[in-house]
Amino acid sequence: MTCIHWRWRVATTQRDLDDVARIRWAVFGGELGLLSEQWALSRREMTPIDTLDTTVHLLVYAGTEPVATMRVALPNAEVAANQGGTVGLELAQRVDLTGLSQPGRVLAEPSRFCVLPKWRRTEAVTWLQSAMYAESRRRGVTHWIASANLETDSPEDALLSWRVAAHRGWLSPHWRVDVPDPRRAPVRPRSPFYTPEERARAEQGLLDGLRVPRSPSLFARTMGARFIAEPLYDAYFQWFTLPLVMALDEIPTDTLKHFHALEHGVSPAV
Repeated sequence: MTCIHWRWRVATTQRDLDDVARIRWAVFGGELGLLSEQWALSRREMTPIDTLDTTVHLLVYAGTEPVATMRVALPNAEVAANQGGTVGLELAQRVDLTGLSQPGRVLAEPSRFCVLPKWRRTEAVTWLQSAMYAESRRRGVTHWIASANLETDSPEDALLSWRVAAHRGWLSPHWRVDVPDPRRAPVRPRSPFYTPEERARAEQGLLDGLRVPRSPSLFARTMGARFIAEPLYDAYFQWFTLPLVMALDEIPTDTLKHFHALEHGVSPAV
C-alpha cells in the first residue's frame, strides 16, 4: 500500500451513494453486527437524513476503490420545524443544542465515520478527516457537533470512558449539554468495553493508562474535540456515544499541516 493514489470526492451520483451505503453496512452491519437482519438484504445502510439536500456525503478512494465515507449534515429548516426548534440537526432530537447557536456560528453534524477494516492503519482515516475539514470550510461551517461511538452498550463502561476522558482534560471548559440518564437505557449489556481488572482500577481512582474508545480518542487527539455531555444512549445502534464539539478554528496545527501535506499537488476528485 505504499504507492496508493489517494483522493476524495463529494458523493453526487447514485453509484457514489451506493458506495457510501455499502461501506456503512460493511462496518455497522457486517463487522459490528449493529444492524437488524432487514439491512442484510440490500447490504446498504441509509436513513432519512441521508436524502436531505443539506447533507453532504464524502468518499475516500484508494486508487479506484472506495474505502471510507462519512456524512456532514448542515442545519435543515424542515428538520428544525419538525423538531419545533431552530438548530435543524439530528442530534437536537436527543439533546438540547439551542444554547450552542449564536450569531455567526454555523453548526454541522458529522456522523457515520466509516473506514473499511483493512484500510484503518493507512492514510484513509486522515484523508477522510481532511475531506471533512476542507468541505466544511468551503460551506462556511465554524463548529462541528457530533457524538462519538463508545463501542459498548454498558452504562457502567460508557460512564467510565467519560471519566477517563475527563481525567485526560478532554471535557469542554465552555459548553455543556444535558442528556437523559444513561443508567436508564433500555438495554442489557452484551458488549463490554473494559475488563474487570480495568474496572477494579477505576474503582480505586487509578485512571492513568485506562483506554478510551477509538473514535472519541481519535477526534480528541487529532481534531481537538472536547466533550460536552455524559454518555448518550443511541437507540438506533443500541450503544452509547459521547457528545462533542470541534471548532474548525481550533484544529491542532500539526493536524492542519498533515492535511496540507496530503493534499499537496492533489485536488479533490471531480
